Amino acid sequence: MTRTDTMTKSISSGLTRTVSPARRAQNSIMFGLVALGTVIVLIPLALILFQVVYNGLRSINLDFFIKSERDMSMITGGGGVLNAIVGTLLMVAVALVIGLVVGIATGIFLSEYREHPLVGVVRVMSDVLTGIPAIVVGLVIYGLMITTKLPGYSGLAGGVALGLIMIPIIVRATEEVLKLVPTSIREAGLALGLPRWKVTMQIVLPAASTGIITGAILGVARVSGEAAPLLFTSFGNPDLATNLLQPMAALPSAVYSLAFKALTPAQNEQAWAGALVLLTIILISNILARFFSRPRSYRAPKANTAKT
Repeated sequence: MTRTDTMTKSISSGLTRTVSPARRAQNSIMFGLVALGTVIVLIPLALILFQVVYNGLRSINLDFFIKSERDMSMITGGGGVLNAIVGTLLMVAVALVIGLVVGIATGIFLSEYREHPLVGVVRVMSDVLTGIPAIVVGLVIYGLMITTKLPGYSGLAGGVALGLIMIPIIVRATEEVLKLVPTSIREAGLALGLPRWKVTMQIVLPAASTGIITGAILGVARVSGEAAPLLFTSFGNPDLATNLLQPMAALPSAVYSLAFKALTPAQNEQAWAGALVLLTIILISNILARFFSRPRSYRAPKANTAKT
């Protein structure tokens, strides 16, 4: 045993002897409270997951994914939510385009141009937009795009509403990951004579791409379950619609409609199945976000040992 190991062991034993029984009791009590709080949080989550999975699996079949709500029977049930699944994907795609373009541009402005006098105003507006209820966003888009008939109830209006909800999420993610890029990288690019915008777009932004992708996936998971703004914008459609200028169904609003207006047990079961599909989409989004946000180790390129 080396001298360093001996000193470390003696210091550790000394610290163990100096901890009083009262502090050990306090530590045990606090650990128990933390464990109790964790269990209290996990119990409702487990109950929700159990209810959704148990009731949803009984109604899911192939027809549920290849048929639309129009095919549902008031008595026997049947049909599916293909129209809602396609509508959700299309509106989330529109929201993702809006969120990425506006969110990344705003995040770059807040991170790379901190000396600009408008940075404080833009940051406050982004924070306020984060706290605005989704139903208020839906009402705003209703006033701008529905009452003016530009274009009226449509998937495009629903996508814009979801995009406004997604923007502050991507803004915050972009700003934070850009701050993690070392300043020396920016200085190196500027020292080579590159313009500031080119350093940002070609050096800084690619270095933070993983964090931006994570923020985008979290934004998708956030808006995929929103039903309130879509009730005022996309309106819903029992038929399969792919034209963004027409009314369009979405999974959250379809689940709400089936559960709230359920006249038979079959319709109630369809609502549980739709909730399970929606929960699966959100779960996959969060798993992807965790995958992209995990730390990665750098591997140096292997030296070329071939004989010349």
